Amino acid sequence: MKNQIEQLKNKKNAVILAHYYAPGEVQEIADYVGDSFYLAKIAKQSETDIIVFCGVRFMGESAKILNPDKKVLMPDLTADCPMAHMVADGIIEEMRAKYDDLAVVCYINSTAELKCKSDVCVTSSNAVKIVRGLPNKNIFFIPDRNLGSFVAEQVPEKNIMLNDGCCPIHARITADQVLAERKKHPRALVLTHPECDASVIKLSDFIGSTAEIIAYAGKSEASEFIICTEDGVDYKLITDNKNKRFYYPDPHPCCADMKLNTLEAVLSVLEKEDKEITVDEDIRRRALLPLDKMLELAK
Repeated sequence: MKNQIEQLKNKKNAVILAHYYAPGEVQEIADYVGDSFYLAKIAKQSETDIIVFCGVRFMGESAKILNPDKKVLMPDLTADCPMAHMVADGIIEEMRAKYDDLAVVCYINSTAELKCKSDVCVTSSNAVKIVRGLPNKNIFFIPDRNLGSFVAEQVPEKNIMLNDGCCPIHARITADQVLAERKKHPRALVLTHPECDASVIKLSDFIGSTAEIIAYAGKSEASEFIICTEDGVDYKLITDNKNKRFYYPDPHPCCADMKLNTLEAVLSVLEKEDKEITVDEDIRRRALLPLDKMLELAK
């Protein structure tokens, strides 16, 4: 199956992008593996005719927004991110009417429609830098309250208002679960994604994006880690660190949508080219502005 995927990819001038939360066997055959920010940059730089995006729908949409002339395919179009939709109708307009000098900062984990209503996009790896650099005093951070809360802690000079959205997978990780793992592995460092609740973040030795967590584990002299993010990162962590041990809160944080990106689905979509991401051109143009602004400000 891997050989067939490789042959089809070359024949059709396609590139395969995979998020760290995709299954390990899919990360293995991907041309590029990374977090949302890295994959957005790679998508924009792509010179292929076809992009196969092994992630969830907002990632495929972002790739299409950045590459309107390319065919963007997803192994499974039902792979979605619940948090991407968690902004109440009319709330952005209400906040703009209520606050002068407001910037709507939109986590890239959001629908194209939400990006249209925003001033700039951010990812977990660049949110603090971008919010700190904005000229606006008032910030409405959507859709994730946990990442927004983390940014607010790091950038106290801004008036950061939070939306009531969250990643269900990260939100299910509790402080009690982390403490239980720490009791079993007292020498382990706790590495946490900022989509987790503040109570988990307070117990952590390091907070960062998936890519930053992987980099930290690789550079650290520690040999044991408790990983507070989706367990798809385990493939890269183990591949890069044969002599280190990685533990996860119980039950394992696992995104069922990300796991829809199977080898069978990748092969099928390359054969049939039938699961294409489309974005209305007006929405695409408007959503492109905050994405481009993110890529510029994050340099």
